[in-house]
Amino acid sequence: MEFLQVFATPEAWIALATLAMLEIVLGVDNIIFISVLVDRLPPHQRQKGRMIGLGLAMGTRILLLLSLSWMMGLVEPIFTIAGMGFSGRDLILFFGGAFLLYKASSEIKELMGTSHEEKEDAPIKKASFAMIMAQIAVIDIVFSLDSVITAVGMVKEVEIMIVAIVIAVGVMMFAAKAIGDFVTEYPSIKMLALCFLVIVGAVLIAESVEFHIPKGYIYGAMAFSLIVELFNIRMRKNHHMAACDLPEVGGQHNVTA
Repeated sequence: MEFLQVFATPEAWIALATLAMLEIVLGVDNIIFISVLVDRLPPHQRQKGRMIGLGLAMGTRILLLLSLSWMMGLVEPIFTIAGMGFSGRDLILFFGGAFLLYKASSEIKELMGTSHEEKEDAPIKKASFAMIMAQIAVIDIVFSLDSVITAVGMVKEVEIMIVAIVIAVGVMMFAAKAIGDFVTEYPSIKMLALCFLVIVGAVLIAESVEFHIPKGYIYGAMAFSLIVELFNIRMRKNHHMAACDLPEVGGQHNVTA
C-alpha cells in the first residue's frame, strides 16, 4: 500500500506525466537503433526482436533505478588524464558512443553500396537473433544512463520513476512496429535515422569528456530533417502517380524531354 500512497497527491501525477513524456522523447534514439538492428532479422522475427529489445531497455532502466547508490558512484573519477578525471559513467558513454558510431557507420556504408532495386532482389544479410539481442542489450545500457539521470534529477520517489519508465516503454512498444516498418520501407528515412545515430554517438563521446551539447538542438534538427524528408517522399510519390496517369501515344507515355 505504501507504493500507492506515493500517488495520493496531484503533484505526484503531474510529475509522473511530465517524466513519462520526457522518457518517451529520450527513448526515440533507442527505438531507432532497435529498428535498424532488427531489420537484419527474418521478417517473422522482427516484431519479437523489437519487443524483447524494448523489454531489455525497460529492465535496464529499472535495475539502474533500484541500484541508485551504485549508479551515483559511477560519477566518481577512476583515473585522471591531463588533469581531467574519468568516471565509470564517462567510460560507458565513451565506449557506447564509439560502438554506436561504428555500427551506424557500417550500416550507412552498406546502404550506400547497394541500390534500392538491388537491395530488393538480393537476399538480405541476416544476423543471428542472439547477436542482435546482445547488441541491443549493450546499447540499452548507454541509453538508459540519460534516462535514469533525468528521472533522478526530476523526481525523488523511485516509485514514480519506475511507473513513468513502464508507461514510456509501453508507448514505445506500441509505436515500435510502425516506426520500424516505416524506416525499413523508405531507404532515405533509414539513412536519416542512421545519420541521427552517428550524431548521438558523437554526442555521447563528447559528453564523456565533459563537453555538453544540449539535446534539444539535436532533436530539433532531427525533427526538421524528418519533416523535410517526408515532404520529399510525398513529392516523389505525387510525381510518380502523375507520370503513371499521362496519356499514352503509340503504346508509350507521352513524355516530353
